[in-house]
Amino acid sequence: GGVIAAYARAAARVQAPGVTGQQGDAEADARAFLDWAAATGRSWLVVLDDITDPAQAAAWWPASHTGTGWVLATTRRRDPVLSGGGRHVVDVDVYEADEATTYLRQRLATAGKAHLLDDRAGALARALGWLPLALSQAAAYMIGQRVTCGAYLDLYTAGSGKLDELMPDDPDGHTRSITVTLLLALDAADAQATAGLARPAMDLAAVLDPAGHPEALWATGAACAYLTAYRTRITSEETGGPAEPVTPRQARAAVLQLDRYGLITLDEQAGHRAVRIHALTARAARETAPARQAAAVRAAADAVLALWPDAHHDQPGLTAVLRASTTTLTTHAADALWTPDGGHPLLWRAGLSLLHAGLHNPAITHWKHTTDTAQRILGPEHPDTLTAQ
Repeated sequence: GGVIAAYARAAARVQAPGVTGQQGDAEADARAFLDWAAATGRSWLVVLDDITDPAQAAAWWPASHTGTGWVLATTRRRDPVLSGGGRHVVDVDVYEADEATTYLRQRLATAGKAHLLDDRAGALARALGWLPLALSQAAAYMIGQRVTCGAYLDLYTAGSGKLDELMPDDPDGHTRSITVTLLLALDAADAQATAGLARPAMDLAAVLDPAGHPEALWATGAACAYLTAYRTRITSEETGGPAEPVTPRQARAAVLQLDRYGLITLDEQAGHRAVRIHALTARAARETAPARQAAAVRAAADAVLALWPDAHHDQPGLTAVLRASTTTLTTHAADALWTPDGGHPLLWRAGLSLLHAGLHNPAITHWKHTTDTAQRILGPEHPDTLTAQ
């Protein structure tokens, strides 16, 4: 609707043949503009900003038979239609590390708060994943609250504050909350062909290592069982009985759907880190689904354990990736990996893996954390507590 109205107004401005300018003729006038753009020798540029439905946009994509017109479109979607019809896709990634710190320096200096930039600016940029939107809103918070980069980093990493509290609206025009912005496409993805699987798939991806996990994780029984239990649109009321179990093929389709909507990245050429998610997107997803987080952590732990090689010396690259996701799981909801009967087997597998890999300092950290948690939850005399000690 917005595109049609804009085209209709443009048709009137350029006096395209056949345009009426009447409100009821908006679609006809919009098509008149497309006809004018295709044939005119005048230079023109059409900007389609933030495309949410590429298939619909393709029907209104202007063409220039004279080669004098251009279309610039922005979108988070990765649909195949966006690269067809002579269109060229340009990936716009996050800042480089030096670009991020330069941005913070300039943004704070412009506001007369250059003194808020300290030696932890680089660490702050890294924690925010070098995401321009996050850096912009973090800078707005620092300026408004008069806190340094280091002080803001401490608030951010403490995990006690919500993203929307730590990243308010800013003067650069970002008036939508960062959580809404990062997850804007989730509802749409959840309503598509893999109905109801996108949201629980986000639950699982959000508790794993943002740097990537194996695509094979989504074929495990644990992942499929979680998707079956928490799918959001297929219910017993709709089907007349229990929902059919989600298959590995359907689970992969859900991952592809999230990739298509720019919520995660599926890169088959990335080996054991084929499925990645930006750390801020993951945090936003966790904050919008706190009630499901414990179940997601347990399911993810089961899935990671299912992929673990039988021998400690087998597939060291895969083992390192699985250890990283184990660390992420224990960071987000460590208590979810414990019951009154003991700790999740993944905790023991990961700790022994660190020892066998000769990673003694990380092993000490892991076992100390495991011991402390076991003492708190199980008590000092429980066999798991003694084993961890």
